[in-house]
Amino acid sequence: MQAPEVKVSQATHPLEPLTPEEIKKAVAILKNEKFLTEKARFAQVVLHEPVKELVLNFKEGDSFEREVFIILIEPETNDTFEAIVSLTTEKVVSYELIPDVRPGFILDEFEAVEELVKNDPNYQAALLKRGITDPSLVMVDPWSSGYFNIPEDEGKRLVRALAWVRPAEGENGYGYPITGLIPVVDVNKMEIIRIEDYGVKPLPPTHAAYTPEEAKDYPIDIRQDVKPLDIIQPEGPSFEIEGHVIKWQKWNIRFGFTPREGLVIHTVSYEDKGKARPILYRAALSEMVVPYSDTSPAHNWQNAFDAGEYGIGQLANSLELGCDCVGHIQYFDAVMSNSKGEPFVVKNAVCLHEEDYGIAWKHTDWRTNQVEVRRSRRLVISFFATVANYDYGFFWSFYPDGTIECEVKLTGILNVGALDEGEVPKYGTEVAPQVNAPYHQHFFNFRIDPMLDGVHNSLVESHTVAEKPGPENPNYNAFYTVSKTFKTESESVSNIDLASQKTWKIVNPNSKNYLGQPVGYKLVTGENCFPFATDEATVIQRAGFIKNHLHVTKFDQNQMYASGKYPNQSKGGDSLEHYVKADREIENEDIVVWYTMGHHHITRPEDWPVMPTAYQSFQLKPVGFFDRNPALDLPRPKAKSSSCSMTKVDSCNH
Repeated sequence: MQAPEVKVSQATHPLEPLTPEEIKKAVAILKNEKFLTEKARFAQVVLHEPVKELVLNFKEGDSFEREVFIILIEPETNDTFEAIVSLTTEKVVSYELIPDVRPGFILDEFEAVEELVKNDPNYQAALLKRGITDPSLVMVDPWSSGYFNIPEDEGKRLVRALAWVRPAEGENGYGYPITGLIPVVDVNKMEIIRIEDYGVKPLPPTHAAYTPEEAKDYPIDIRQDVKPLDIIQPEGPSFEIEGHVIKWQKWNIRFGFTPREGLVIHTVSYEDKGKARPILYRAALSEMVVPYSDTSPAHNWQNAFDAGEYGIGQLANSLELGCDCVGHIQYFDAVMSNSKGEPFVVKNAVCLHEEDYGIAWKHTDWRTNQVEVRRSRRLVISFFATVANYDYGFFWSFYPDGTIECEVKLTGILNVGALDEGEVPKYGTEVAPQVNAPYHQHFFNFRIDPMLDGVHNSLVESHTVAEKPGPENPNYNAFYTVSKTFKTESESVSNIDLASQKTWKIVNPNSKNYLGQPVGYKLVTGENCFPFATDEATVIQRAGFIKNHLHVTKFDQNQMYASGKYPNQSKGGDSLEHYVKADREIENEDIVVWYTMGHHHITRPEDWPVMPTAYQSFQLKPVGFFDRNPALDLPRPKAKSSSCSMTKVDSCNH
């Protein structure tokens, strides 16, 4: 059998994301060589990233092998296969059965589960007990079942289907949870294996509208005192784009996009003294774990792995109809595939723009009244994803002073359950009459592959110590820092400590600044927390890495995700906290830094019916990487009318 001819243009760089034509060709080659049936499902079709040495040594015009990595499900046998397909040779390079794993869910499976559940007679009968007569108004969200050692569930690829009901077509249904009614669906066979019913809970009595058109119980009077705030760039943006490469000021950034991770930052460098100095090889969201606190059987199993189970990238918003950015915006599409291996495009999935960021630096010489001030701005590349009720924005920002920032924006609608009249929740907040929003946490793990002036780096941990009282410290005010370089992976497992002002710095001991210090970048942490689930909880057995904020591993191309390659319904064992048990050497080696930040969400009425954005971030900040402030060369800002003083001047510096 001959594979159908698919014409493919040659990629210009080894890390260029797959095109629709490349996806079609790879799938056709695999179907042809392995005689796949129409029932086979393609859980993932992505670029098989080349080895690091090839990428770093690549020069424009060089030839290279173009490969595609595919995860395939045979639903009738519950078998999972991994394949690597060469587009260059048009051959299957490898094809391997991966036993006892369950790939994450595919986008079109979500829709199939919803239709299956809503059309089931037994489910419809359970709805009638709750006074719901129109199943077309029911919204079904498939949640991974997790792992709880239930014999009946062993070996199956399952979801537990939570549901809500819209008060009317098109209105917000997430305010009306059908609490306690949970069909368990075998997704491979697309069959309901049981319906768990924990008793009828009343639907909440009030509306959960968040638009003025929908609001009935309370008015939403749009504010009339908000004047326009326009961002104008009459000469266009300062960035230049070529394919998936961005050049902005002294930055050079390549990026990609995957269905699991979403936005991926590649090969970042900063021009210093006429030379492009590498900083990052790769950085991306590795996993996002959301454990819930409620103990009722309707909620106590909820522990979402939003990247590994659902694919944060495949849930990306298209920004075509409205933008989360302002100013001069450049959009990029994201190309992915459905369960049949057919490509689809999320149009305008990625947004690139510049933002004013206030004062970069300033000083006033009060004796001469000489003022020098420079304005900062940042280059922002971002995407938004909707994971059922929640919405998450992921923003990577680059600053003129060499700082890199990663920020997550959390918004959307709380996951809620219904309360009986007069019931007071212990493990959540009543955010509206008879609406319980369980307490929960969001843990974001980022995999950061540094490359400071080369791939051989180390991780230095420092803390501050108060000097002992004595002749050298007569006023008891002195303090100093103590540092150590992690030598092995097991040493690197560490946590934020406010009492000692612990900090972590990536350094290259082989590259020194003009003071003779190893060049470095500091990991600047922001808000964080620890999990409250105990070690006996299955979420900790599956994602024990959330117990610690920092891990460092030796680079291994097979260790890309903190939760392991297949976290869906996993029992644990293949995850970051197990990677470090190898205790490999990490001093002056090719290392990977894994940072976990947590958002501790004690829910509140102000989070309802749609949550004001919460912000979570960290920075990579140069420490000795440059000889001095690299933003000294920013241009003096020009005054526009009287923005700097009471009289018009030519410059804000005078």
